[in-house]
Amino acid sequence: MPVLFYWGVAYTFIDVDNRLANYFDFSPLSSTYNWISEWNPLIELVCLSWLILFFSWKLFQRYQQLQGQLTQQALEKEVERNQLIAQQKIELEKQVTERTAELNQSLENLKAAQSQLIQSEKMASLGELTAGIAHEIQNPLNFVNNFSEVNRELIEELNNERSKEKSERDEELESGILGDIDQNLQKIVHHGRRADAIVKGMLMHSRAGSGQKEPTNINALADEYLRLSYHGLRAKDKTFNATMQTHFDEKIKEVEMVPQEIGRVILNLFTNAFYSVAEKKKQLNGEYEPTVSVSTKMLDKKVELRVRDNGMGISQKLLDKIYQPFFTTKPGGEGTGLGLSMSYDIITKGHSGSIKVETIEGEFAEFIIQLPLI
Repeated sequence: MPVLFYWGVAYTFIDVDNRLANYFDFSPLSSTYNWISEWNPLIELVCLSWLILFFSWKLFQRYQQLQGQLTQQALEKEVERNQLIAQQKIELEKQVTERTAELNQSLENLKAAQSQLIQSEKMASLGELTAGIAHEIQNPLNFVNNFSEVNRELIEELNNERSKEKSERDEELESGILGDIDQNLQKIVHHGRRADAIVKGMLMHSRAGSGQKEPTNINALADEYLRLSYHGLRAKDKTFNATMQTHFDEKIKEVEMVPQEIGRVILNLFTNAFYSVAEKKKQLNGEYEPTVSVSTKMLDKKVELRVRDNGMGISQKLLDKIYQPFFTTKPGGEGTGLGLSMSYDIITKGHSGSIKVETIEGEFAEFIIQLPLI
């Protein structure tokens, strides 16, 4: 290196100069020695500066080399990390696809189960309705049979009277018999139409219907389903009795609704009401008169229907849950928990109405339905 070379040459020259001076008492190199001595600090400074620059350059080269190695290692690690991420992404996408397929299958199974439960709820209400109809339709059929028998006897009596000689016939009696037959036929027609209406109501309730709203007498609908629900419960429990009260606003004529759907709603409310008073009667075993009432009222651009019972009532902590699907306070096997949920959807979504409940636990429960007239 230059600096070491300079130091070697300079100190060798000085040593030679000293040796010559000892032998000859003078040195032929004294002028050179003086020059070196005069410029030596500057030359050493230049050499040291060069040495510093040389080592700095070498250190910079080493730094760049190490930096390159670190960059290369970082790139290799980044490539390895990207490969790992890509592999994990493929695995995650596979898991997501499989999980999505499982969830879709679970959703389809849930929809199928829900459809079955809804159908089961409809069939349960249809069964209760049928039991009520079996009892309710017997009444008009008894009238039809009885009046038909009476008419047969009257016709026989009339024929006997007409078989007599004209002078012996009692025309006043014949006219009376014909009048009685006419009245009986009117009653037969009336009760026949009533039986026909009951059967049609059952058919309307059992089929899905067109979903189209039509003018419906809500008073007649509520009264019919109240009696059918009561007799449906009586068909299962012959010992059960309850007082039924009706308060219908006669100003209400017909309301636009889907009668099959509203029929399901009020049948469910009546069934729950009779169930509640029946349970309370079992618990009290004393002086308690089960009572279920239904009333209608004309409001401003609305019609209101109330179903009230003096049964078990509903606790405050359950009020927020009663419209949730599958929630029921009945024992297992006695309710699916879809009745009020379906009723809520029918009233609020299907008819743009409202349904709410007022209750005191242990005293009463009253469901209030409001339907728009327009």
